[in-house]
Amino acid sequence: MNHFIAIAGSNRHGSTNKKLIKFMKERYAKVAEIEILDIGNLPVYYKTPDHTIPEAAQEMGKKIAAADGVIISTPEYDHAVPAVLMNALAWLSYTIHPFRDKPVMVTGASYGTLGTSRAQQILRKMLASPELAARTMSSSEYMLDHSLQAFDEHGELKKAEFVDLLDQIFVSFETFVKQTREFQLEKDHALEEIRQLELGK
Repeated sequence: MNHFIAIAGSNRHGSTNKKLIKFMKERYAKVAEIEILDIGNLPVYYKTPDHTIPEAAQEMGKKIAAADGVIISTPEYDHAVPAVLMNALAWLSYTIHPFRDKPVMVTGASYGTLGTSRAQQILRKMLASPELAARTMSSSEYMLDHSLQAFDEHGELKKAEFVDLLDQIFVSFETFVKQTREFQLEKDHALEEIRQLELGK
């Protein structure tokens, strides 16, 4: 069973992005362990003189590094990624690099009709940066629009088509995680062969 870290890019109580990852945690509990991390308690990012990072960021980094993959659900503020999520990613790319080669599933929930489409594009570009170097799955956007009306009183998604699409993307993500793991093993093996050839000169 895969162990995934889930992050909602919001520190707001009642966030629909938090509801979305909680829904995923419960729905897929029999096929994957999803651990939700709160990014709202991190201080504002700054480059420390001694290159240290807050203990909370260190712990997050350790959990992300040990996980099989990461799920990020982002809101969209002013056509972009919220400051709280950018802040967390800044800490998680300063002196530590837990996202390197880590499979990441990008989702988002929005009050409007566009469902965080712009924010997801920006987030993918951020995750592809050399400091983060994550692996995002292409053609897998999950954009939950009109999210205030999307959940019932039990936190369940109301529309079957939203659930069906999420199921399809989640299954694809698990396949992507497996493929990424196999790719990394092959890469490591090939690098070791090159090193051995170099030593044998």
